[in-house]
Order: sequence, then C-alpha cells, then structure tokens
Amino acid sequence: MITEKIILWDTKYGRIRCNLYKLMKSKKITLYQLSRLSNIRPEVIKKYADNQMMRYDTSVLSKICFVFNCSISDVIEYVYKK
Repeated sequence: MITEKIILWDTKYGRIRCNLYKLMKSKKITLYQLSRLSNIRPEVIKKYADNQMMRYDTSVLSKICFVFNCSISDVIEYVYKK
C-alpha cells in the first residue's frame, strides 16, 4: 500500500541522475562518437552527461538506449536522499 506523501518546498525528496559518462566509459565511446551515432548535438549529450538537464527528452533517451543497446534504467536513475 502506498502511503500519502506531501512534497514540501524544503523536503529532500531525491533527484534524477544520468549515468551517461559511466556508459560511455564502459563502451569506450567518446562524446563525439555518441553524437555521430545518435544524431544528437554534442552540447545536448554533454548536458545529459553533466546532469544539467531540467527536462529529459524521450527521443534523446531513446536514441541513447538504441546506441548502447541498454534500458532506460541504465541511462538515468532516481537517487533518494533522506
């Protein structure tokens, strides 16, 4: 059963983290190679990898998953903070 939670302005509710650098390192692929393979601008990939995104684009995430042959949970994850 899900308990009711209220999100307050000062509540630490966690964040979304992108693991793109870790994926790129494990597959030995550079930012520019990923850009060419996925047809995503390098600036956009860098923002994802540096966790500077405010909103995640599903088409960008789909292209990244396609190139790496992975699931979305390999690219982004929810990190809960108490």
